[in-house]
Amino acid sequence: MARQRKLSPERKEFINGLLRHYQPETAQDVQDMLKDLLGDTLQGLLEAELDAELGYSKYDYANKNTDNSRNGYSKKNVVSSLGEISLDIPRDRKGDFEPKTVRKNQTDISNIEDQVLSMYAKGMTTMSTEHSSRYIHPSAECIRGGCFCGDDIEDDRPHTAGG
Repeated sequence: MARQRKLSPERKEFINGLLRHYQPETAQDVQDMLKDLLGDTLQGLLEAELDAELGYSKYDYANKNTDNSRNGYSKKNVVSSLGEISLDIPRDRKGDFEPKTVRKNQTDISNIEDQVLSMYAKGMTTMSTEHSSRYIHPSAECIRGGCFCGDDIEDDRPHTAGG
């Protein structure tokens, strides 16, 4: 007989919240829910990367200390095991922004998909998943509530939740 996994009360409430919001009725509905969560998380990570690149958050002009600024978005479709996900890749006016979460010309995201979904399975919210991007990018650092990734993305040393 298979052993039933025990869920912490926080994790159970998180999952129940997802079920209340998405109201899945079939396995395909659950797949669509996971695809949506993955897309939202990737979008949040991209936004946080640009915040870090520019040194200020969107609409936080008081902390703007650069002559570079946001310059809209470009559409991009990436493929995961859950299907195709549409993303809006943020751009900067100077064109210097090189996203690390989903690199330019990258169309397959299966390398980070399992890690993001694992964070959700542990009961993390979209916000805490974004802040935990160091699991995806070991060199991630948080600044003003957002996370960004440094140049040493290939660093594969294990990191704990504390750093």
